[in-house]
Amino acid sequence: MLIYGTEQVSPDVVKINSDAGLAFFIRISYLKIVSPEKIIQNAEFCDDDEKDIVDAGMCYAAEMKAVEYLARAEQCRFKLTQKLINKKYERQYIERALDYLESKNYLNDRRFAQFWLNGRKINHSEGRTKLAAELAVRGISKEDSAAALDDFFETNNEAELCRKAYEKCLRIKKDPEKIIRTLISYGFQYNLIKKIMKSDETE
Repeated sequence: MLIYGTEQVSPDVVKINSDAGLAFFIRISYLKIVSPEKIIQNAEFCDDDEKDIVDAGMCYAAEMKAVEYLARAEQCRFKLTQKLINKKYERQYIERALDYLESKNYLNDRRFAQFWLNGRKINHSEGRTKLAAELAVRGISKEDSAAALDDFFETNNEAELCRKAYEKCLRIKKDPEKIIRTLISYGFQYNLIKKIMKSDETE
């Protein structure tokens, strides 16, 4: 590969015009072998050096596509990876791109979990167990999930959520056992459910 010209787009990003008639961008930090100062006009690269530059370009392309998704809404790493795979980016480039975005805090699973929980409560009244399971499905680690749930339940009383779910169940179910099973499936603990039901009986 012969470089016809370069343009410094930002301190860490360079636009490269190659002899193949292609123009592409690389992030310098994605290079593993080639020294940045060697990427100049009329420089020629072969074999491993050429692959290193091409790989850096592919990582940057995956990064830019990820940024498009992140600009629309918070994303979790697991789901974002799947979206990029569906767009035909190779996993090796995806992983390096997402590592970079995480290092800059553009991608943050704990922040996503907090965002998701606050959105979820608008149409769902669910307990910690169900919410933890839903976060796990989205690839959120136990540590990030626990931290996000702790924050969520500091401002959202689980007993109040349980009562709200219970009152909704009462409108469509009359059998106490069916109501209990439903509320357990919503992630509420049995003891909390019984407490809510008992308090309703005494009101």
